[in-house]
Amino acid sequence: MRAGFPDFRLGNVLATSFTGTLSERHGNAVERIPVPHRLVDWLAVNDLAVDSCTPAQLDLARELRESIHAAATAAAIQDALPASAVQVINDRSAQGRAAAILTPEGERRWRLGSASCVEDALGVIAADAISIIAGERDGKLALCASPTCRAAFFDTSQSRTRKWCDMNTCGNRQKKARFNANQRKTPGSVA
Repeated sequence: MRAGFPDFRLGNVLATSFTGTLSERHGNAVERIPVPHRLVDWLAVNDLAVDSCTPAQLDLARELRESIHAAATAAAIQDALPASAVQVINDRSAQGRAAAILTPEGERRWRLGSASCVEDALGVIAADAISIIAGERDGKLALCASPTCRAAFFDTSQSRTRKWCDMNTCGNRQKKARFNANQRKTPGSVA
């Protein structure tokens, strides 16, 4: 990771992890891919390594990110999917030339069309978004209960009742706030 940038918030689902590159959407927003080389870093961490990224490709990535977020949010609240978001997701998926390959260890990896093709990586992310929004995977789209975050995440917990996009950030913050509020209510409590 490169110094001077916020850490990535990584999850188990590629598409919703990608939407997490912009967090605290309803508070003090944190942009985790502010410059092209940070998108290169994020893609590498997610096994979609590319050699480089142009400002125009970063713009395409952000447009896809926001489209996935809009569509996932609509799906989570069982609202109609925004037509413009669906179009962007479909366009990015169709433009990618990545191929799924099987490793000798029995894992799926992606082979991009060329070493520096950001569009191929975006196609993989768009295809992942399509699979979760279309309900093809075992899980449920939900929105983070944090009023400042409201990130879309894919809940694969057994009960499908997860409240937070990430227990280590949003969930922990809410638990601390609740604890502190209870401490202030309790007379004679030691702070």
